Amino acid sequence: MSKFNTILIANRGEIAVRVIKTAKEMGYETVAVYSEADRDALHVALADTAICIGESAVDKSYLNIDNIIAAAQKTNAEAIHPGYGFLSESMEFARRCEQAGLTFIGPPSAAIAVMGNKTVARHKMLDAEVPLVPGYDGPSGDDQVLQQQADRIGYPVMVKAAAGGGGRGIRIVREPLKLKAEAESARAEALSSFGSSELLLEKCVEQARHIEIQIFADKAGHTVYLGERDCSMQRRNQKVIEEAPAPGMSDELRKKMGEAAVQAAKAVNYVGAGTVEFLVAQDGAFYFLEMNTRIQVEHPVTEVQTGIDIV
Repeated sequence: MSKFNTILIANRGEIAVRVIKTAKEMGYETVAVYSEADRDALHVALADTAICIGESAVDKSYLNIDNIIAAAQKTNAEAIHPGYGFLSESMEFARRCEQAGLTFIGPPSAAIAVMGNKTVARHKMLDAEVPLVPGYDGPSGDDQVLQQQADRIGYPVMVKAAAGGGGRGIRIVREPLKLKAEAESARAEALSSFGSSELLLEKCVEQARHIEIQIFADKAGHTVYLGERDCSMQRRNQKVIEEAPAPGMSDELRKKMGEAAVQAAKAVNYVGAGTVEFLVAQDGAFYFLEMNTRIQVEHPVTEVQTGIDIV
């Protein structure tokens, strides 16, 4: 494992404060970055060193890879913690850190690239024998092909942006006549939000529970799961309430899902904190949904349950 003494936190707000607190407890020097608008923010005051990385607009500051890496080099930081949001799931940011000789406190860029594309992730999970929702992840530009595949899968189907996340680029289609229009709508949103119009289809598992498994892995390949969080309570595909442990889950199902999450992480040589999300059908079958290749906003729920400082 790379040795480092100083960590630059490439974020702001609650998660930056959270990382600074734990880093200091572990004896590391901390560097805060800030935009011109955040000069007086709490994370700036708490860090050992603070450096401005640009104007108030996030694309000129917290999303500016060049400025962040330059700040790390200027302050002699050897490691960068991305927090969540902003560049935390950017394959390019992780790769640039690697190229600059900086320790990226998170997964390798290759792992982010695989899990950041739902189509590629499905292929990898199939190879790793992680349960998948029946679906189609081939070329998606031909509406006739999508129609044939949707008929094969059976309605209702989910149309999803392959490069998507955060509930965007997702449509539920309940009848064949609406597939073309919903696919076009999803393509447009996906292209606008993620720069890619690639789609995939999945069987819509109705009245399913949304369960996510917290995992942690080191560079030696040791991977553990730290329990689950039930995030079924959602509004517009956005999580509203998370609960741990998930109510009504048997120990057997919990173990099977935890082991599947570990399989998923190992399949991409994952390092650090991550979350593997599953759908759990009413009959108890569970299916891989996606992986968040970062520490999640909801990680304190698991910390309270386990007593482990995930940061």
